[in-house]
Amino acid sequence: MTKKYYIETYGCQMNVADSEIVASILGEAGYEPVTDIRLADLILVNTCSIRENAEQRVWGRLDLFRSEKKKRPRVVVGVLGCMAERLKERLLESDKMVDLVVGPDAYRDLPLLLETASSGHSAVNVLLSREETYADISPVRLESNGVSAFISIMRGCNNMCAYCVVPYVRGAERSRDPGTIVREARDIFAQGYREVTLLGQNVNSYSWTGNAFNLNPDPSTAEDEDSVSRSAIAGKNDTVVMLHDPEVNNMQNIGFPELLEKVASIDPLLRVRFSTSHPKDLSDDLLKVMAKHDNICRHIHLPVQSGSSTVLARMNRKYTREWYLGRIAAINSILPGCSLSTDIIAGFCGETEEEHQETLSLMRTVGFDFAYMFKYSERPDTRAARLMKDDVPERVKTRRLNEIIALQNELSASSKKADIGKIVRVLTEGKAKKPAGAMMGRTSGNKVVVFQADSIRPGDYVDVIVTRSTSATLIGNLVQ
Repeated sequence: MTKKYYIETYGCQMNVADSEIVASILGEAGYEPVTDIRLADLILVNTCSIRENAEQRVWGRLDLFRSEKKKRPRVVVGVLGCMAERLKERLLESDKMVDLVVGPDAYRDLPLLLETASSGHSAVNVLLSREETYADISPVRLESNGVSAFISIMRGCNNMCAYCVVPYVRGAERSRDPGTIVREARDIFAQGYREVTLLGQNVNSYSWTGNAFNLNPDPSTAEDEDSVSRSAIAGKNDTVVMLHDPEVNNMQNIGFPELLEKVASIDPLLRVRFSTSHPKDLSDDLLKVMAKHDNICRHIHLPVQSGSSTVLARMNRKYTREWYLGRIAAINSILPGCSLSTDIIAGFCGETEEEHQETLSLMRTVGFDFAYMFKYSERPDTRAARLMKDDVPERVKTRRLNEIIALQNELSASSKKADIGKIVRVLTEGKAKKPAGAMMGRTSGNKVVVFQADSIRPGDYVDVIVTRSTSATLIGNLVQ
């Protein structure tokens, strides 16, 4: 009988993409997905260690999984991802709660590890790789709306921000063969998807030097191209074995602007997004590529973390307030009307009231369309945890965060209000939660739009005139 697996994913879009890789590997091993935990032979949770709250949620879910395991002792429970890398000993010692612990670079070994776990022994592989990119694995789109899909273009991070655990749990930065990225995007479009998001911890530092599998194939040779792909990508730990073949291009140096342009050139109907950008690496060349292609979305997520240069120095962000504002000026000059979002941390080590006010003033200057906002929480083994004191009182962190949130709500409402009366191009994603019969989609600037429609389907592009707004949503009517 086919074995069944259930998987929950926590954290960022990278974790969602990783779960799709896991689904592909499990499918090849004879497993099929289920959405009811009571039917699963294998229960997996793909975890995040970026913030303490994310870890606490996972521990709560593991309590539920343990209850299920008591009812059905043969069920295998596994922890994947960042928590697996960071907390392997604690996970395995937690009252037989977990049978399987697999880090983000070891998913290829899941079939063998499952054999070990199914025999009653703990199975662990959390080794980090300098090569693994899963370039040859076609992800299974687990919870897709059939319109939007993620493509991982690189793994790991070299930035070593003082507060961040990512380099320790995801390893060093490495970029994926651009040819396999373009091929995956082309396949996604052929399957009916109309939007891809290129993912990396810092997409701006994407860099490939070497042979790249055919970036500009003739569609008439698609069958031959697939056979080359299968034969040319091989080897343990995703070592890429390059064969002498006319389908393989000569040595190339490809950065993110070049990659983005290749993906955007697949078809004008394919929208292209990317996340996340690091301010120190956001180049004018990238902005000019975006300006050249209407189907590259006019939205940039550019985490600032703090508006104070002194805090940014303590964070080891490698840019200043002035540099960040200079990049915003470049965006506004080259891409007028581009929407901007960001990440902000309240109450980092040593943050003074004056430094906090600098963050608020930067927010007002930029006018972010939306933001992800958090209180600083110390993560074990990071530079901040080792060398700095978490000395901002919790009540002060909470107050500062609330001030940041209140200001961002004002900025978001103002941004949406400015769109009233405009006609916006919307990629339809599906039914809206309310009102009844309404559909929803997003603009190129990543703003959610709700509109009434009868015969519109997910994946359709429509023009909507905006009639009103909230701080989170545009509401409008179809332009006939």
